[in-house]
Amino acid sequence: MRKIIDGIQQFQDSAFPERKPLFERLASGQHPLALFITCADSRIDPNLVTQTEPGELFIIRNAGNIVPPHGALAGGEAATIEYAVSVLKISDIVICGHSHCGAMQGLLNPDGLSELQAVRSWLTHSQSAADIIKDRSDLSDDAARLAAAVEQNVLVQLDNLRTHPSVAAALARKELDLHGWTYHFESGEIFAYDAATERFLPLQRVAAAVKN
Repeated sequence: MRKIIDGIQQFQDSAFPERKPLFERLASGQHPLALFITCADSRIDPNLVTQTEPGELFIIRNAGNIVPPHGALAGGEAATIEYAVSVLKISDIVICGHSHCGAMQGLLNPDGLSELQAVRSWLTHSQSAADIIKDRSDLSDDAARLAAAVEQNVLVQLDNLRTHPSVAAALARKELDLHGWTYHFESGEIFAYDAATERFLPLQRVAAAVKN
């Protein structure tokens, strides 16, 4: 805790004064570039990875970068998505999973969650990812299964995202694009889902199809 408190003091003493004009502009409103949905895992920092400034990302973080489908128990995810799309008029939503995800490990090994009832309940929104991975015979070991589950979960959550009325309407109007990414924190690489090949490819290889 001491490190956190000292960091706040350093921010107030040096970082904030250096960027005071930015924060003063942000006081009048926000116009983020994208809604970024990712895991609560401490090893991923969306602003660091994307090199974005305060005010440029609208962020949802939770265990497993999960988006409960429309009609599930009302929670912060649904409200945040609706606000981002309907009020902030965000034109891009990224769902970003990451390597070595503990939530996906739990999804694949539910017996280890016997005393974590809230976690078990939350991961039901990813159950179809586990079912798909279970039926794949090409995954040779636990590491391969986990890596595949991280990717499959991103696709499942994109499907869940499409069930939200605000998202469905914006997609129909062609005012919104959805992106599925995975971040490998040990290498710094980002992989993006490419619908044409149905594979996750290095982001730079699919970036040409992304709007400015």
